[in-house]
Amino acid sequence: MTDQKPEIRTIYTILEETLADGRVKLAKPTRKAACAVVFKNPFADRYQEDLSLLYQWSDELGAMLTQKAVNALGIEPDQVESYGKAAISGLSGEREHCAALMHPALGKPIRDNVGGGKALLPSAKKLGGPGCAIDLPLGHKNAAYVRSHFDAMEVRIPDAPMDDELILIVGVTDSGRPAPRVGGLTTDAVKGEDGLR
Repeated sequence: MTDQKPEIRTIYTILEETLADGRVKLAKPTRKAACAVVFKNPFADRYQEDLSLLYQWSDELGAMLTQKAVNALGIEPDQVESYGKAAISGLSGEREHCAALMHPALGKPIRDNVGGGKALLPSAKKLGGPGCAIDLPLGHKNAAYVRSHFDAMEVRIPDAPMDDELILIVGVTDSGRPAPRVGGLTTDAVKGEDGLR
């Protein structure tokens, strides 16, 4: 492990509250929060076989991002219902840099800060320039088959990523979609044993 730390330029937190969807007015808003960090890509413009530095950084950044997202919702960590992750690389980077940030190490700090989580964390990755949007996928933290929680949240930072930057994003919710009615496993029937049901 190296002592090199990420060069962070921006931390961006977004809270989305839905009070109505179509003709349905909600008694209680559904809420999603995402926190994104923009930082210098140490491997921009060059091929690097060993990407473990990005694993290390995702472990360090994951806790901070998750805590900020949960705090934006104003709830206790164990009240989080859904989670998800995403990453964007500037055009001098690679999709694999996004994968290195999200897949080997990020799950643990997210789960540690949302009161657990049995289900796989849905993820998305892409390359883009400043203002590039990504749909952050969201799913129930304990059971993948909860259809009411299949959702997404658009995240966009107006001035990022620059060509030599990476964006790492963590999202959480306090509920599923507004007025869900497509059947499937309900939250009160979740067993949370295998990450599916």
